[in-house]
Amino acid sequence: MRVKDSATQMETIAVDAATDAANRGGAVLAGLGVVAFSLTFPSTVWGLESFGPWSLVALRSVLAALIAGGFLLAGRVPPPDRAHRPGLVVVAAGVVVGFPMLTTLALQTSTTSHAAVVVGLLPLTTAVFSSLRTGARPPRAFWLAALAGAGVVIAFTVGQSGGALSAGDLYLFGALLVCAAGYTEGGRLATVMPGWQVVGWALVLSLPLAVAGAAVALPLEPVRLTAHGVIGLVWVAAGSTFLGLYVWYRGMAEIGVPRASQLQLAQPLLTLSWSVFLLGEEVSAAAPVAAVAVLVCIAVTQRAGRPRRPGRGPRTRPRAARRTPRP
Repeated sequence: MRVKDSATQMETIAVDAATDAANRGGAVLAGLGVVAFSLTFPSTVWGLESFGPWSLVALRSVLAALIAGGFLLAGRVPPPDRAHRPGLVVVAAGVVVGFPMLTTLALQTSTTSHAAVVVGLLPLTTAVFSSLRTGARPPRAFWLAALAGAGVVIAFTVGQSGGALSAGDLYLFGALLVCAAGYTEGGRLATVMPGWQVVGWALVLSLPLAVAGAAVALPLEPVRLTAHGVIGLVWVAAGSTFLGLYVWYRGMAEIGVPRASQLQLAQPLLTLSWSVFLLGEEVSAAAPVAAVAVLVCIAVTQRAGRPRRPGRGPRTRPRAARRTPRP
């Protein structure tokens, strides 16, 4: 019996180690997605130097869909199951079309620091959507830390903008809702199909609408090609829309939507940092204090959000077999 018990314990430890490795890998992927997303607002501001808002949104969707379609064709990926198509429509409407369109319109009147408010609220909103959609019930400590982190981010970003509400706030709040719905549905789909295919098919589904939008918007909006404008367009299409969503959904599939969403608490501060280096915006000395507070909240949510395995006790190392004393 001792031999069997020891083998069972060693197998349990191996499974737990594999699970921890997957969780770490998922956190890294989701973190890379956050870094990619943090460049979206500054890149959008660059893109608006060359294109109108409707043209920029349409072109980024077209380019991202062409990249995704190329990967799907190269991999000979079959079309998604009929049961997954409604979810892909939600992802396309929320993440591919709705969020880029609403935030681009908002950035015409709002600074990147003010627009970062929506990103500060996004983790909490995504966690709420995920709870309603999947029935997940994170512990109370998770919600308290999430609320605290969101409060820190909101206070910081609103303080940076002088406490005034811009005309683009309605766009930002609308973007918050549609993006949270898209993240939640995409995270759910990424558990039953590869994350890059979730992103790819959502982009392909939006391609006809994007092409039609580009055909209408480009003749009506002036185009003034600049280096910044082209770089901004390429990044929001290839970096934020395709690569960022790919690693983000794959990370969410590994660690769960609520935990992954809390990593986005760091996104507004990253966006503000990029805004300083790329756009020359000024950020107050409160940024390091807010960064530390947000990182503490992220650490609490990551620890509190770990699912507990029923019927499992604490990990133990396999005990060495007792030696029978020699006479």
